Amino acid sequence: MSINNIIRIFLPKDKIFYDIFENIASTLKDMSKTLVDAIYSEDPQQMAKLLESIADGEHKNDEYTHQIFVELGKNFVTPFDREDIHFLATSLDDIADYMYASSKKILNYNVEETDEYMKELATINHKSITTLAGAVKKLRNMKNISKIKQDCVVVNSLENDADDVLDRAIINLFKNNPNAIDVIRLKSIYEDMEMITDKCEDASNVIESIIIKYS
Repeated sequence: MSINNIIRIFLPKDKIFYDIFENIASTLKDMSKTLVDAIYSEDPQQMAKLLESIADGEHKNDEYTHQIFVELGKNFVTPFDREDIHFLATSLDDIADYMYASSKKILNYNVEETDEYMKELATINHKSITTLAGAVKKLRNMKNISKIKQDCVVVNSLENDADDVLDRAIINLFKNNPNAIDVIRLKSIYEDMEMITDKCEDASNVIESIIIKYS
């Protein structure tokens, strides 16, 4: 029996959920950093390689999400409401899905040179996910309720920033790009990248609901 399995036997069952959520949050941070590096890369080959690697993080988080659902079926004791655990897991999984979708579209649409709007959105996404990951980690002991609330406020504010970037991107796209195909493909990428912050906000709303119940 591996050391991880031995540790798992003696680990309080309700604590397992914190470990999995923190693993998911850490993977999301890594994915968002990779997306930033890809978007800012001036080398098309390097950008493609980085974008392709985002799939690994998405698949890893799918496994973590599945593990949460398995643990929900096995464990009667949970650190907070089972419904909230399900909602939080689903929201975090959505973030990974939209990062993966954005990376695939940039690859599939043969975008070799990113623009200022993609860069702004990638940066905002990384800030939002990093802040959200901090809030997830603080759930373990519930000793920093005010700081968790602050994190959630920041995530919500960053979602508004991403909305503004998307608006500017769409206005510029329709104003200055006569190529209908370019309009369609770039608009789709912008919208998926902005949706990442929407899903971060969804996750932060779940966290706010949790701390209201247990504070």
